Amino acid sequence: MRVNTTDLQNAFGKYLSLAEKEDIIITKKGKSVAKLIHYNEPDFFIVHEELSNYQSTRRISYEEYMALVNSSDQRYELIDGEVYLMASPSFKHQVVVNEISGHFYNYFKRNPCRSLTAPLDVRLFGYASKFEEDPNVVQPDVIVICDDDKVNEDNKYEGTPTLIVEVLSPSSKGKDMVAKLNLYMKSGVPEYWIVNPADKSILQYSFTPERDIDSLKTFTKEDTIKSSAFEGLEIALEDAFSEI
Repeated sequence: MRVNTTDLQNAFGKYLSLAEKEDIIITKKGKSVAKLIHYNEPDFFIVHEELSNYQSTRRISYEEYMALVNSSDQRYELIDGEVYLMASPSFKHQVVVNEISGHFYNYFKRNPCRSLTAPLDVRLFGYASKFEEDPNVVQPDVIVICDDDKVNEDNKYEGTPTLIVEVLSPSSKGKDMVAKLNLYMKSGVPEYWIVNPADKSILQYSFTPERDIDSLKTFTKEDTIKSSAFEGLEIALEDAFSEI
């Protein structure tokens, strides 16, 4: 059905009802300018980071995820078929990210690898042989990559970070400590730090080439964490948390 803008303004409710049955083409001065279509609720849930109890009806595809991303200004992650709406980080969260990324920047100026901070999509695919078979998209707080050649023609990174750092917030704690831990391990990430500003501690996971946990260490504010993947990369926790 085609309807001009004047008729639409005068009888918007009627055309909303009609849109449930057919698309409404809106015209202005004889030219098509818009389309009114029926909206179908997706049969999956978006998991808000602050929610701990949820039930998803099905895994969603990467195409559905990208349609959601492209239609919104929000930030989302896709992990094992679940879509996570990312909460805005707090001031303390960003201060800690900045302190760690600053140490990394100074270290990697002398290193062929490079450190980067969010927001940057990292496309992982678990045990699968290619991204299309098990698409996952995350935005870690800090990553270290040594494979710039894995940035594709769309300027998307589809490699395996050598080191990933996630700074916990109350809303993301469960996701970072469970869903992302499992994803990073099975995707072949060698090292993963979970930074907790609340108690000023860091969990350091090291993974084997067979994608299993090699070691787990806990560091508190009196300690210095030393990377298992990069010799000489270390941060005193009192420095990492000095500004909070």
